[in-house]
Amino acid sequence: MERNKALSIVKEQLTENRYEHTLGVMETAIQLAERYGADVKKAELAAIFHDYAKFRNKEEMKQIIINQQMDARLLQFHHELWHAPVGAYLVQQEVGITDEEVLSAIRYHTTGRLGMTLLEKVVYLADYIEPGRRFPGVEEAREIARHNLDEAMIFALRNTITFLMRQNQPIFPDTFETYNDIIMKKGDTK
Repeated sequence: MERNKALSIVKEQLTENRYEHTLGVMETAIQLAERYGADVKKAELAAIFHDYAKFRNKEEMKQIIINQQMDARLLQFHHELWHAPVGAYLVQQEVGITDEEVLSAIRYHTTGRLGMTLLEKVVYLADYIEPGRRFPGVEEAREIARHNLDEAMIFALRNTITFLMRQNQPIFPDTFETYNDIIMKKGDTK
């Protein structure tokens, strides 16, 4: 799908601020894909559609999770996580994107997963470090991402997990598994 067509489709689903965020994620995903050898077109497309379902009705998302037999654990966690897997489903159903790599990058851009692909990491990290993000540690994450994708993922995951813990928020199990998986593959564990 051509970039401008994809952007016009997604713009109708988002607020102006979220659309600006999406443009930042798209540009960052392209840069990361070029730097680390991921498919640039797939990274661009997944980044454009990563928040497609962000503003869908919570009840609609809940019903899609149930009806499509998605991970039932999602319903026990904050609804903020729902837009990623629901978005992948809706992008396939409503937009007609069937590339599983693209859909998977959309599906796991909030939680991560065990055995993340290069494309999934690129989109996850692009969402985390895009130029509009402002939070403690984002500049350090951007700097690490310039040199090592997995180190940047570890930093982002650790920062997210720590933030949620400080807020007394539950952490989706896939996020812990993602962190552990990347750390263990690096071989830094004792």
